[in-house]
Amino acid sequence: MIRAATDAPGSPPWFRRFPRDPGLEARVPVVRIATGRTIHRFFDTSPLSPSGRYAGLFRLPQETRTPQPGEAGEVVVVDLHTGEERVVATSRGWEVQLGANVQWGRTDHELYFNDVDPAAWTPFAVQLDPLTGRSRRLAGAVFTVSPDGTQLTSYNLLSSRRIQVGYGVVVPDGHARRNLGPVDDDGIFVTDLATGRTRLIASIRDICTRAVPRLEIPHAERCEFYCFQVRWNRQGTRLMTFLRWHDPAEPKGGPRRLTLVTMRGDGSDIRLAVTPAQYARGGHHPMWAPDGEHLTINLNVRDGTKDLDLVQVRYDGSTRSSIHPIGSGHPSRHPTLPFVVTDAYTHEPLARPDGTVPLRLIDLRDQSEVALAWVPARRSDSARLTTEFRIDQHPVWDATGRLLVFNGVHADTRAVYVADVGSWLDQAMART
Repeated sequence: MIRAATDAPGSPPWFRRFPRDPGLEARVPVVRIATGRTIHRFFDTSPLSPSGRYAGLFRLPQETRTPQPGEAGEVVVVDLHTGEERVVATSRGWEVQLGANVQWGRTDHELYFNDVDPAAWTPFAVQLDPLTGRSRRLAGAVFTVSPDGTQLTSYNLLSSRRIQVGYGVVVPDGHARRNLGPVDDDGIFVTDLATGRTRLIASIRDICTRAVPRLEIPHAERCEFYCFQVRWNRQGTRLMTFLRWHDPAEPKGGPRRLTLVTMRGDGSDIRLAVTPAQYARGGHHPMWAPDGEHLTINLNVRDGTKDLDLVQVRYDGSTRSSIHPIGSGHPSRHPTLPFVVTDAYTHEPLARPDGTVPLRLIDLRDQSEVALAWVPARRSDSARLTTEFRIDQHPVWDATGRLLVFNGVHADTRAVYVADVGSWLDQAMART
């Protein structure tokens, strides 16, 4: 039996409109706002609208088979005040991990997502007013919207599957280019929403030749290079991206190598925050810290072990320090308080054998942590599916810093949850 969630002091009034799952073990109030192959985007953008009234989500057309070119999913908006769920658009421009990159702009009247034109197999972003239905097609694609809502930023979503599946769009293989050598016509793109124009602000060749410290890549001209993921700091002054590459001449195409790059918003001042040598030790999932100068990342920094710490690095790699001895999942800092939230993968020791994973809240003042909830992260058929279909929680803070949105599993299908952590944070801060 699904029961209404118990409100905590300060919980949003709309919390009582949504069910909680009795089988979800939680220390804080948690409600399920959508279910049935539904996900929120990633751990760097909240799916809650600027006013906090709506959630922008994506519904996969299916969740057990690699997406096919032209297959469409649904852009879903949930009115948290009324509980109403509406399909506001369909999209062919998605992959399993992030859907169509559905996210909000400056107001509740600006919702962005990717689509694909099947006539030319080209991706493009859509700006939709979900309240009126008015939309416009944009020249470039979207991975993230700038903090001031004036620009879209993306890497080449067509070719990203050649380095890692799940984060771009699907087209017939012949329409996704291969970047042989450090090319000068692919890299990081920005679309100006006022003019509609898209420009390349930093090419792969720019990154390879202008980064500080300079990249020294053996046999670079025969390697394949791709940018992967891109996101702004909160101040809108710098971007981060991965440069990833491999050497097809090596056995089995060689290992996939990478470095974490930052740059100013115009593509200048390119710096290596994490070098290829540092990444080769082990690491994943960086996120900007609230100060816009540092990043939080899971990284191996201790000799003689393969364990990952939660590490803080400066945007130029000049400083690096462990801030928690156990790294996992998708870590992000609270916007104003000394806390980090992250999740874990089902194969990690932090997870339980039944496929539930912790929603970890780490207090940076004393490096203590608590599992706010244990989240179902595995379908009954997950064992036969590839990692493309893993169900990551991608926990993300809302704008107030009092709610966490995350993915999970309900009734053997993907679902989206919201946790009210405001009272927990208040009590934790009062103990100082």
